[in-house]
Amino acid sequence: MRIATYNVEWFNALFDRNGRLFDDDGWSGRHEVTRRAQTAALGRVFRALDADGVLVVEAPDALHNRSTGMALENFAATFDLRARECVTGFTNDTQQEIAFLFDPDRLLPRHAPEPGHVDLPRFDGVFRIDLDIDATEDEVVFSKPPLELSVETSGGFAFNVIGAHLKSKAPHGARNPDQVMQLAIANRRKQLAQAVWLRARIERHLEAGTPLIVLGDLNDGPGLDEYENLFGRSSVEIVMGGENEPHLFDPHARLALSRRIGAAPTSARFWVEPEQRYLQALLDYVMVSQDFLTHGPRWRIWHPFDDPDCWEDADLRDALLTASDHFPVTLDIEI
Repeated sequence: MRIATYNVEWFNALFDRNGRLFDDDGWSGRHEVTRRAQTAALGRVFRALDADGVLVVEAPDALHNRSTGMALENFAATFDLRARECVTGFTNDTQQEIAFLFDPDRLLPRHAPEPGHVDLPRFDGVFRIDLDIDATEDEVVFSKPPLELSVETSGGFAFNVIGAHLKSKAPHGARNPDQVMQLAIANRRKQLAQAVWLRARIERHLEAGTPLIVLGDLNDGPGLDEYENLFGRSSVEIVMGGENEPHLFDPHARLALSRRIGAAPTSARFWVEPEQRYLQALLDYVMVSQDFLTHGPRWRIWHPFDDPDCWEDADLRDALLTASDHFPVTLDIEI
């Protein structure tokens, strides 16, 4: 079984209002990449992944009577993908949905949000937490509510999935260094609050004893910005859980956490205009509960410069660079 997570930059811009691919020479949302070029590249990458289930982060939106599922299923049909049906959860207004493409011959997923209550609301609700220790509760919402799935394989193996896309810490809109600092700290605070909320839900799943996969773009990792020390832990550490807590496992996250200085895995590559260079970061994860560790799990980041097979396949290498600023992460597991 192969489960993947893939953040597709501006996937939304490749579809018309009826969920059909433009597939023309108009510009995509990617810099100097046409819609036809990005569409072809994505088709090449998804075909290479050949996954049983793919969490699509930044999936086409569901605004103005558009359908995320219709768009992704049209995409899957165009490239004859096994993962050809789509399930979604709570929609949002950011043009970046969270969706799960799957092979119906292998998986049966359904949207299964946990019932909410005052202390732990559903992901489309409002979470109250004191963010700045001022004895006043702040109200936190997910701009992109995580997708909770109950999944069963064709062989009868049952597990849960939570697909997440946490808030970015980038200080968008800042006009001077002071605003950069203020926005960066405020965004990190909100992101950590989302991580605390997500972790609380994870603990409920772990207590229930059903195997769990948490995957997606956490927009965070150890040592990614200078404000992390203000709060003690990164979102990744919160979501995974501490040593004395029931914890999730991801070898790339574990390696990054153990190497505050030195080489670490990366899953995304961004152009930094002011510095005229690329920044690489580990933002995408596939975390599993301890139940899965006896099923021979194997993780892979499809990074065209770090993965030998991706590098040696020139067509795939170019497609990965054209398709998105993130690279897929896969989990192969015997279930």
